[in-house]
Amino acid sequence: MPQDIAAIDPAWAWSSFEPSDEQPWNRRLAAHLCRRAGFGATSEELDRLIERSPAEVAHAFVKNAKDASTTDPENDSLATAMLATGNARNLAAWWLHRILNSPWEGDDASSSSPLLEKLTLFWHGHFATGADKVDDAEMMFSQNRLLRRHALGDFAAMTQEISRDPAMLIYLDSTTNRKAHPNENYAREIMELFCLGEGNYTERDIQELARCFTGWEVRRKKFRFNKYQHDTGEKTILGDTGKFGGEEGVEIVLKQNALPRFIVRKLIRFFVMDEPAAPEQLIEPLARLLRESDLNIAPVVERILASSLFYSPFAMGRKVRSPVELGIGLLRCLNGSANLQLLAQGLDEIGQSVFYPPNVKGWDGGRAWINTSTLLGRSNLVGELLRNEATRFGGQTLETLAKKNGVSSPDKLIEWLDELLLAVLLDDSARKELLAFAEQTTGDPSRRMASLIQTLTTVPQFHLA
Repeated sequence: MPQDIAAIDPAWAWSSFEPSDEQPWNRRLAAHLCRRAGFGATSEELDRLIERSPAEVAHAFVKNAKDASTTDPENDSLATAMLATGNARNLAAWWLHRILNSPWEGDDASSSSPLLEKLTLFWHGHFATGADKVDDAEMMFSQNRLLRRHALGDFAAMTQEISRDPAMLIYLDSTTNRKAHPNENYAREIMELFCLGEGNYTERDIQELARCFTGWEVRRKKFRFNKYQHDTGEKTILGDTGKFGGEEGVEIVLKQNALPRFIVRKLIRFFVMDEPAAPEQLIEPLARLLRESDLNIAPVVERILASSLFYSPFAMGRKVRSPVELGIGLLRCLNGSANLQLLAQGLDEIGQSVFYPPNVKGWDGGRAWINTSTLLGRSNLVGELLRNEATRFGGQTLETLAKKNGVSSPDKLIEWLDELLLAVLLDDSARKELLAFAEQTTGDPSRRMASLIQTLTTVPQFHLA
């Protein structure tokens, strides 16, 4: 294995991972896949997954996500209740409920999927729109459904729809885009942040594209085209000239060669590693696959999740858990249910309030999640979740769950938590300190276990995905 990512052979990187004696397909690798493709898995789920090959599991995850419905009666009923309050912060509890209860497999898999929710969260950060400015929970809910509907599908179709999405139009001031005074905000962001990246367009391209979007409005929470405010004149955008409207302007952006590389670069960072940035030779094969797949996302995601690079030292433990991954991941791995309003509030305090990205760039991610304040907040959130009276573990206590998984001693407890929750093995020093803490702690067994898990948050490995 090369020490420098620039020296990796792209053909090997994106080839299907083959388990070996040195790196067998086991619960630890399956847990890695579930953390990245979703938000973690229980011991029982991991046992079922390792009965198939890594490639078969990755294929099943993608297929289930594509087949999953974007609507669900139980979740929609909860959403209706949350929408009735008119507050998008309450809507966060609905989405967290959907994320937490999306099954990897089984009879309920058709209702949603962890991978589908993971990618909906990815696109929420990519096409970032905040309810702090869009003061309408229904619009934010509709946009969330839009992102879920296209999460593994046609990127071009998603971009066309998001361009006309009322929440996006309001967030980037497109509702004030008139032929006499074109507003350049959306034209700039669709090229810089959504599709192409810096250096692949000019200021003139932004100005001309903005003219295409003139007359796009929101009326009664719906998109409306006002032909009287549309600039019908000739425009030149990225080398193409014509009397383009908004949809045609988006099409011109979508056909640029820079687009597949830009999207693939973000997908690699999201699924594989925060650092270092993937070199061009690793990006190019997946960019070609994306273009050959007519900008469909699913083939690229499946290739990443089944790849040799994904299971290499360049990926294992090379991401920092986002707050949502931290909170939901803890509950999912322990088969937990909790007060999701409490969870939503806690996520807000440590930097990731869903429906409220910090700006149009979304969340920076990676090391930006971690500082002295958020580390303390993360530990407090874990403690609050574990000790809250509403939190249950498979409908039982934490002690009962642990016994069900063969935990009969402090050493076995640490071994179980290590495999289930951590992306990187505990070193001997950390293990000894945790064991000493576990042996010295007295009182109710479930609360002792909760204290041990909260103490685990002081170990750096706990914050790696």
